[in-house]
Amino acid sequence: MTAYRLGLTGSIGMGKSTTATMFADEGLPVWDADASVHRLYAPAGAAALAVARLFPAVLRDGGVDRAALRALIAADPGVLDQIQTVVHPLVAQDRAAFLAQHPNEIVLLDIPLLFETGSDKACHGIAVVSVDAETQRQRVLDRGEMTPEEFQMILSRQMPDAEKRARATWVIDTTTLDGARTAVRKILSDIRRGRHA
Repeated sequence: MTAYRLGLTGSIGMGKSTTATMFADEGLPVWDADASVHRLYAPAGAAALAVARLFPAVLRDGGVDRAALRALIAADPGVLDQIQTVVHPLVAQDRAAFLAQHPNEIVLLDIPLLFETGSDKACHGIAVVSVDAETQRQRVLDRGEMTPEEFQMILSRQMPDAEKRARATWVIDTTTLDGARTAVRKILSDIRRGRHA
């Protein structure tokens, strides 16, 4: 098998993390952009030091306090752009190291802001997870981690679901777990058979 980079993306609450786990269960090495950021924000992580230079108040015990960072972004959405300018190059380095470890495999790149950051250009094909808007909203709010206002703020910064679906190689409907798992297996079959134009 020659190398194949499959990008996985989808808006908040669409079921991307669950779907990424399904790909991992099928044996794919997975690079998770969110997990990369968590590592970089950990005590003494490269991003923690860089972010602390911009916003010292978000540093706790040598790492980035994500709750403090979210509060800062909620108060001034422009903060997010400054953070991304610092963090995205570090995340790209982490991804490059992962790809170097898996040069001749099908790998999954799990990236929430795949299109928004231009990371789609590094992929051979794109799978977008999607569900209806009301299910999406309910999933997010049921987690109890953010307010409806915070949800809307995040949503406003993401490419609309319809546009992501239009740009996808494959769309995975995550309404049911069984449906999503069937779609995952079909995508892998398509890739292995070379049907991914």
